[in-house]
Amino acid sequence: MALAAGHDINYIALAGALYAIGRKGEAPVPPLNLIGDFGGGALYLALGVVAGLLEAHKSGKGQVIDAAMVDGAASLMTAIYGMHGSGFWSDQRGENVLDTGAHYYEVYETSDGKHVAIGSIETKFYQELLELSGLKGEELAPQNDRKAWPKMKERLKALFRTKTRDEWCRIMEGSDVCFAPVLSMAEAPHHPHNQHRGTFVERDGVVQPAPAPRFSRTPSAIQRPPARTGEHTQEALRDWGFSPSDLEKLRTSGAISPGS
Repeated sequence: MALAAGHDINYIALAGALYAIGRKGEAPVPPLNLIGDFGGGALYLALGVVAGLLEAHKSGKGQVIDAAMVDGAASLMTAIYGMHGSGFWSDQRGENVLDTGAHYYEVYETSDGKHVAIGSIETKFYQELLELSGLKGEELAPQNDRKAWPKMKERLKALFRTKTRDEWCRIMEGSDVCFAPVLSMAEAPHHPHNQHRGTFVERDGVVQPAPAPRFSRTPSAIQRPPARTGEHTQEALRDWGFSPSDLEKLRTSGAISPGS
């Protein structure tokens, strides 16, 4: 299918990743374009280039790096395929530990219409969830009794709706519940943890994620804000060999905008 058009949603569909993402009884949910384009594509290609450079430094020989987004998306699913192969992961969406099946790995709405995320997988974290939520001491089914998950989820849904997101943050944030407020893109840069880490930076009035990972000796930096439409048209065309007269003809014909 190398000559067929495609996008992230198609690559992760072929890899089996899209099928696994979604709630029980509902259609699969495209996870933005994080898994195919960026995770399975760009990051795997970058890793391949780095590995190829290291190997070439040792052997003195080059080689072709074949980085397909379907392959990368499938590779990201390795652990899930492993659980599926062992019988621990069901093909049914919304019935597993990490796909909203478990009540202790879920997003819950709060009384102000916002949301919090809970990931209390390990027993000690789950016990802290029960304690800080006020459920400790009640007669509850064992944590991994899958038949009890739907009932426990309804119990937690009702519980989290009794307080605002900020109230739950004051109770659980910083604890071992594995808790976090679900922040919008407008909110995330202002969260104290992200500010302390410098997770986001502002360049020319535009807030965007800082480069990652970080290097102690050769730190990276954002070079410029996101480009406006047509901002670099002339620069790119000149790099490709277009002359000033060629550019003028393109502007006159309407192929590029007058301001390009």
